[in-house]
Amino acid sequence: MTTRALLVESIHPDASARLAKEGYEVSSLARALGEDELIEALDGVSLLGIRSGTQVTERVLDASPGLVAIGAFCIGINQIDLAAASRRGVAVFNAPFSNTRSVVELALAEIIAMARRLPEKNTQMHAGVWNKSAKGAHEVRGRRLGIVGYGNIGTQLSVLAENLGMSVYFYDIADKLAIGNARRCSTLSELLSSVETVTLHVDGRDGNRGFFGETEFAAMQPRSLFLNLSRGFVVDHAALRRHIESGHIAGAAIDVFPREPKGRGDEFVSELRGLPNVILTPHIGGSTEEAQQDIGEFVAGKLADYMASGATSLSVNLPEIALGVTSGAHRLVHLHHNVPGVLASINRVLAEHGVNVEGQLLRTREDLGYVLTDIGTEYDPDVLAQLRAMPVTIRLRTLRSP
Repeated sequence: MTTRALLVESIHPDASARLAKEGYEVSSLARALGEDELIEALDGVSLLGIRSGTQVTERVLDASPGLVAIGAFCIGINQIDLAAASRRGVAVFNAPFSNTRSVVELALAEIIAMARRLPEKNTQMHAGVWNKSAKGAHEVRGRRLGIVGYGNIGTQLSVLAENLGMSVYFYDIADKLAIGNARRCSTLSELLSSVETVTLHVDGRDGNRGFFGETEFAAMQPRSLFLNLSRGFVVDHAALRRHIESGHIAGAAIDVFPREPKGRGDEFVSELRGLPNVILTPHIGGSTEEAQQDIGEFVAGKLADYMASGATSLSVNLPEIALGVTSGAHRLVHLHHNVPGVLASINRVLAEHGVNVEGQLLRTREDLGYVLTDIGTEYDPDVLAQLRAMPVTIRLRTLRSP
């Protein structure tokens, strides 16, 4: 029986090609799906690939018992109910590094564009107005850049910004090592009062919802620049508009929004439209051909490896594990609640049925335990029935080694 995969939101064709090569029947859609649409589309589907616009809720997971794994072909995973996925034994993978360079390059381009007031100059030229003037235009060399969120993107931006002659300050809730000459700020307030440009690169955890609003904009230096290429819901756009209209914020570049259209051509609604020296882009921070190809290959590879061998390297919700393939064996993939004695119980069932263990590995992660066990190809079907019936079992799969 052919295993089906569904990829939505214009995922790079290399992902489809990789999964098709592994024998999957792949369906691709160009747009995001709403909850009801997704539930209908997942009938008979084992693998799901999404980007940032499709929400995988607990209701979706409840209605899709055949779903085995989800690939987020992006960095963010807040669009997936990870706890619900874990409870149902659905593995989740993402691409934490593949589009870092693309996001960083966009941020740098936008900082330079706003510092030179290029959005206004471009609009005037298209309207037939020749306004050759240096007023309000600045070099970025020597300017102070504040990076909020010093992860993969923040650190790479830090390095390249220093190469442009900027002084870099950063703030992160975790204790991060400064790269190059970057200076760590102990509080967000300290950073906002120290820099002329603020760029957000925080993650999508719920605690960051409404993270940057009226108080934070007011604390920024007058005529500062502001960028958000992280998550739309972390910024109060109404507050940002007020501070741009008052002149307190000299320019903004926004790539992510609290509510985004599901597909190309749909109307984009935002209170930031029409403002001077404001760059609005349709969530394209990681949307370069290079990044999307890398993401397509990377995430599809993780999904294929998980389905073929149970490997969970870089899974965002399951214990990370990889066990070398034992030729001519069957592999039992057992995801369970992390309580003492599970491994002994599994091996007791195998021993009672005379099944020899040829290879085995256990890893745990918070409330989950994950065991890969290689056994011979001949065994009583009651072995699987007993393992599935264990009270701690979340999901059991059997794989055939080559």
